[in-house]
Amino acid sequence: MAESAASLGQFDFAGDDHVVPFQVEGLDVRGRAVQLGPLLDAILARHSYPAPVARLLAEAVVLTVLLGTSLKFEGKFTVQTKSDGPVDLLVADFSTPENVRAYARFDDEALAQAVAAGKTEPEQLLGKGVLAFTIDQGRFSQPYQGIVALDGASLEEIAGTYFRQSEQIPTRVRLGAAELFDRDEAGKPRHRWRAGGLVAQFLPEAPERMRQPDFHGGDGDTSLREHVEDDAWAEARTLVETIDADELTDPQVGTERLLYRLFHERGVRVYEPKAVFDRCTCSRDKLKGVLRGFSAEEIEASQDNGEIAVTCEFCSTTYRFEVSEVTEV
Repeated sequence: MAESAASLGQFDFAGDDHVVPFQVEGLDVRGRAVQLGPLLDAILARHSYPAPVARLLAEAVVLTVLLGTSLKFEGKFTVQTKSDGPVDLLVADFSTPENVRAYARFDDEALAQAVAAGKTEPEQLLGKGVLAFTIDQGRFSQPYQGIVALDGASLEEIAGTYFRQSEQIPTRVRLGAAELFDRDEAGKPRHRWRAGGLVAQFLPEAPERMRQPDFHGGDGDTSLREHVEDDAWAEARTLVETIDADELTDPQVGTERLLYRLFHERGVRVYEPKAVFDRCTCSRDKLKGVLRGFSAEEIEASQDNGEIAVTCEFCSTTYRFEVSEVTEV
């Protein structure tokens, strides 16, 4: 079913946890924007992450949602970092058409030392490593994976490097996360997390207009070859870069209002929003299948009084199995 355009006069019709596709015909730009509220709050509260970790994972979730909702087939899209910093693992995956889950792993002592030293920037918390984007269409196809080094100052910069190197599509990504302290309907103090983001891509009909500056050719050549950026993309990129971090997360701004502020002079259109949900894909049957692949020695090491307990790292659900359940032929 084709997406139907909506008037930008209908401010705030999407709301939280809905991805809004958009198009700016005058600039040959297409993209997606989102604000995450209750979905993100549930994911982060499940593990009581320290604020620096929660902020990083929130941005990873936004990035995953923005890119995962663009898939036109059944499958899973995963964003994952592996690194040597205090936060050595971030993983968020999107299972089509609407399910999101995420998890972060960190070293308590190393994180405490980093915070005490004021080293809480993304590159300081992540350290050296890689960011991987994986698309898996199921068991009848080979997963596709793109990898980029963690050498940017933020996840949005690293994601931009990936698109430049691997997709060769002019792309600008904006990500933001924020803690909100307010009061609920009963007047009690409340702490919430919000995050938002936008991805804009330059997709003109003429492919030559998408050409970007070449990387240097090595052998001491550190100069870029002569290149003139397309005027339409230069304008779109500049507009996207004017977004304040607060605008990405402010519930009073809203996704459509932000898009209108950015692009109304160029005739921006928004399309039907796509809801996303905090839903894990774990199940008792899946885990039983994994355990049945264990050796007798691994089963013995995992059991306690004839029972094996497995807790999902994503949703914290604990499944309990009798040893006989996973050893029967």
